[in-house]
Amino acid sequence: MIISQKKLKVSSAIITSGLEKSFNNAKALNSIDIEVKRGELFGLIGPDGAGKTTLIRILATLMLPDSGSAQVLGEDVVKNYKNLRKKIGYMPGRFSLYQDLSVEENLSLFAAIHNTTIKQNYHLIKDIYAQIEPFKHRKAGALSGGMKQKLALSCAMIHEPELLFLDEPTTGVDAVSRNEFWEMLDKLKERNISILVSTPYMDEAELCDRVALIQKGTILKIDSPAAIVANFGKKIFAVKSQNKIKLLNDLEQYEFASTVNAFGGFLHYTDVREDFEVSEVINYLKDNNHQEIVMKTIAPEIEDCFMALMDNN
Repeated sequence: MIISQKKLKVSSAIITSGLEKSFNNAKALNSIDIEVKRGELFGLIGPDGAGKTTLIRILATLMLPDSGSAQVLGEDVVKNYKNLRKKIGYMPGRFSLYQDLSVEENLSLFAAIHNTTIKQNYHLIKDIYAQIEPFKHRKAGALSGGMKQKLALSCAMIHEPELLFLDEPTTGVDAVSRNEFWEMLDKLKERNISILVSTPYMDEAELCDRVALIQKGTILKIDSPAAIVANFGKKIFAVKSQNKIKLLNDLEQYEFASTVNAFGGFLHYTDVREDFEVSEVINYLKDNNHQEIVMKTIAPEIEDCFMALMDNN
């Protein structure tokens, strides 16, 4: 038993057990049990209000839990918070750097807080900071969303942390900046830096090694994105017709419908029956005056799995 505990500490960047937090009698976290391995890119996936930020703030030693325990890099987040803060980097969801300071001044300040300098640790942030260094004299408040993102990540990295906490880092930035940011995370992961990143974007789940799907403070599932999709367990169909709103209402009222959810121009439909003819559903829709009906089998997406898990909880 002692040997297994030692192995767990070496291999785990984060371990929580029964972690709970409430605000004004509303439970934000409900008995959270997760383990993040060292060197892993771990995603915390869920909508606004799911509890992602609360969990990250507790793990980053910025908030106390009501009950339960959490170890980060082998340190208790409550008892050893001072020592732990030297080992972690934190990028909050809202841009929180000094708007009136320049890019270089913000980075210099964060370096000084950790008793280092930009010059001393430039090699740690070179790939990221080099993209905004030409604008180092520009005020942080005048940067674009993507540039703010790179500056915030540089500040979080300047002291060579072993673990990064990134709270919804791609919210509110353009698609190109989102892609660039995930490319940067892949490069950081290659340097064996452990990363916990939260996001409401289901498509970003597929870019993580493993994910925890969270809703209303409860973990619904923890696994690799591929394993979660592989265990969906039902045939799923993409359906559309001329009138999407009527299609949604009519499919929801169909006696054999299991789930009906909107995904872009299509609805994703599952049936309570294991075996049935697609023509049965199409004929039902024709009887309800639908035209130009398309119904085809598709592979499930991570969002389909998330919706199914929500329905089952």
